Amino acid sequence: MTVRRITSVFLSLSAVLAASVMAAPAAGAAPQDVGPAAVPSGWETVDGGELERIAGQAGARQAPRAAGDSASAAEEPELLALQSARNGRFTATEVNYAAPDTGALRARSTEVGGSWEGFAFEWDEASATYALRSLANNRYVAVEKNYTGSAQNMLRARSTTAGGWERFYLYYNEDLDRYALQSTLNGLFVAMENGYTGSLQYALRARSTAITGSWEEFSLYGLA
Repeated sequence: MTVRRITSVFLSLSAVLAASVMAAPAAGAAPQDVGPAAVPSGWETVDGGELERIAGQAGARQAPRAAGDSASAAEEPELLALQSARNGRFTATEVNYAAPDTGALRARSTEVGGSWEGFAFEWDEASATYALRSLANNRYVAVEKNYTGSAQNMLRARSTTAGGWERFYLYYNEDLDRYALQSTLNGLFVAMENGYTGSLQYALRARSTAITGSWEEFSLYGLA
């Protein structure tokens, strides 16, 4: 199980520092389930300790701590970039999009050029899930279940806390060396909409009932 290393990432210092000191979501905000109902065949769940271990083995950088912060390294979230296996592009947070699509996630970047493509993967032991916090705007990624049409279940970095809308199971397939995300809100897997056109081309949506191929598969890169 590997998290790849990127050697030329230019995260803004302010975004990284903000990511390191932002408070973790309250324990009461997380759903109290203890794992997915069924793990997809050929895949395994990835817990916080395992993600930290493999990120460390790959030499991925840890989030810098502000002066006086006594938190241990184990409490720091993993800072990662998410690359779609479908189109080979990195997921970015569209902070400049107008409402209601502000903060939409799209796999549209050919390289990791800054905080737009960076995410903190925050593990919650009680629910055995991850919350993804965008380094571009320090907002948690939510599944827009109430959206309609082609935007239904779109992923958006728009929440200040992490609850059921913002939690995901993370899976790994050793044979493929790829990862998949499943929303706890609707039980569906995150897919990249390669066939979309316009402003939502390559948008990420929690809309698949199974991991059917590269649409739902991603690689994780440590930010170094």
